[in-house]
Amino acid sequence: MAPIPDRDVIGLIHAPLGRDAKIASALLQDAGMTAKVAPSLGTLVAELGENIAFAVITEEALRSADLRPLVAWIETQPSWSDLPFIILTARGGGPERNPTAARLSEVLGNVSFIERPFHPTTFISVARSAMRARRRQYEASARMEALDEGERRLQTALEAGRLGTWELDLGTNVLTTSSTFRGIFGRGSEEELTYDHLMKAIHPDDVMRMREAMRNALETGVDYAITYRVAWPGGSIHGVEIRAQLHRDRMGRALKLVGVAADITDRLLAEEQQRRLNEMLEQRVAERTRELEEAHRLVLAEVGQRERAEEQLRQAQKMEAIGQLTGGVAHDFNNLLMAVLGNLELLRKHVAGDAKATRLIDGALQGAQRGASLTQRLLAFARRQDLQVRPVDLVGLVADMKDLLQRSVGSRIAVELIVSEYLPPVSADANQVELALLNLVINARDAMPDGGAIQIELKQAEQTARSDSFAPGSYVVLAVIDQGMGMDAATLDKAIEPFFSTKELGKGTGLGLSMIHGLALQLKGRLILKSALGKGTTAELWIPISTSKIEQKPEDVSLAESPAAAGPKRILLVDDDALIAMSSADMLTDLGHEVVEAHSGREALELLDGGAVFDLLITDYSMPGMTGAELAQAARERVPGLPILLASGYADLPSGVEIDAARLAKPYSQDQLASVLGKIL
Repeated sequence: MAPIPDRDVIGLIHAPLGRDAKIASALLQDAGMTAKVAPSLGTLVAELGENIAFAVITEEALRSADLRPLVAWIETQPSWSDLPFIILTARGGGPERNPTAARLSEVLGNVSFIERPFHPTTFISVARSAMRARRRQYEASARMEALDEGERRLQTALEAGRLGTWELDLGTNVLTTSSTFRGIFGRGSEEELTYDHLMKAIHPDDVMRMREAMRNALETGVDYAITYRVAWPGGSIHGVEIRAQLHRDRMGRALKLVGVAADITDRLLAEEQQRRLNEMLEQRVAERTRELEEAHRLVLAEVGQRERAEEQLRQAQKMEAIGQLTGGVAHDFNNLLMAVLGNLELLRKHVAGDAKATRLIDGALQGAQRGASLTQRLLAFARRQDLQVRPVDLVGLVADMKDLLQRSVGSRIAVELIVSEYLPPVSADANQVELALLNLVINARDAMPDGGAIQIELKQAEQTARSDSFAPGSYVVLAVIDQGMGMDAATLDKAIEPFFSTKELGKGTGLGLSMIHGLALQLKGRLILKSALGKGTTAELWIPISTSKIEQKPEDVSLAESPAAAGPKRILLVDDDALIAMSSADMLTDLGHEVVEAHSGREALELLDGGAVFDLLITDYSMPGMTGAELAQAARERVPGLPILLASGYADLPSGVEIDAARLAKPYSQDQLASVLGKIL
């Protein structure tokens, strides 16, 4: 039953004398409560019902009246009901001073007394209190009916499911059971079934399992659930499924187990029959099953392997296409910069003494050199820059860069070194690793505009998983860890793509991470990025450990001290680009050498075959028809011991070809050219 809504609440009034009934009714109406006047006590008793919230009666109306009908109604109220009565008295208030009031309290039970003349506020306050008390009674009634209904449904469900109920007091081992439960254990509905009887009925092979389930339930609080066999008094074996929950007191001590039981004899018999049938079937189809499982395993292998391979191939093709395009553009750009730098250097010599012209030329040189730095990043991404790979001490390299890195990030950011002891040397190009570390630290700085700390960590690690681009083995990991804003998954996936940048326009080329990625692959290592929004970024450069020892640096020998560099030389210069050839020839001529130009490998070989003698062959690597490497091989066959210098925007020698030739990366300056000539002549 739902609580009575306000509009249905009725205050029943019986005040036959004077104006009390009219005044009480008006006050209740003004307070928003429905009021009804009963002219006689008999009418009041007849009106009493579940829709009555309280009754207002004057003391004099009850003084000489026959109260037996009212008392009878009060005594036969439902268990949840205790109708409130409000008695208007004029003789000194409550039971303490009014014997009649004391008698009425005993007769009516739930009584509130209001002494007349009463204040309207007092009357309404008592009426509302009575209304709230009545509503709580109805709410209690509703809960009781719900519990009764739930109990009836539960009992019906238990009987329909043939479930027996039981309760075990853990302190006394007193077992309380339903008749259905006792029937499951082969006992009559009135026959005694104690806990000792139950334990003795359990099949001996199942007793230990039952005790273990009980112990687990008591110690951990998990539900007690088990199936076991029981022997009926006649000796027949039956199956029982038991489920129960543990109840504890307020102190957490185990009090009792309360649960249900079901007869599963038929199910156990069916399972036994099915088990025997399954054994027969398994013996017949075991081999076939193994064949199908193997075939299925092969199909799945992991299908999944093909999908992964296809995805890796698509990504590799995408990156390879970008790399080829980038490498080609960088190579052509290097050639253009070669002409620009060479001519600017020569022009600078001719305007010596002209401060304005010198300043303009220096500005152009700086711009061209920045362009050369950009092409080096492009080539690093394309994995086509010429690396000088040798054993490198990363600990010393990072320590030497500490001051430079700190100056690069500013005073608001601290650079911390965490270095493991006894790290072996790695196989790397020291200059490229320095550039990569500087790029990573600058990226970390830009990710922390409010300052913070950057950790540079060096440690040794093992790679055990096999991968096409990441071979198993020992590596030294150079990690740069920041506390910056981090990247989401979508940004992290694109982080190494060339020209992708999260920085605002003009503050980044988008080539830093792609260059480092290319460097890592070229060193047969790997770049691993880990990041999450708001949690910073960790960039790990994995570099293979070197199998060679670090070579001692030879003492520098200046160009002036090198006797081989003395005197003019006759040089064969080969480059298919006339603009580059002219610039390089001018630089060589300015150094005092005699230069003969050829614009293809075939033209150069014709000069050698015609008897021309040269002290040095300088050739571009990337030329149509015949590469510089092929020209070098052919020239060595004709002139053994001829010094050869390969100059190119990138070194992409074919697999298996070993050329004993010096290399010079484009674009190069006249000083770099002179230095190399001094070493090889």
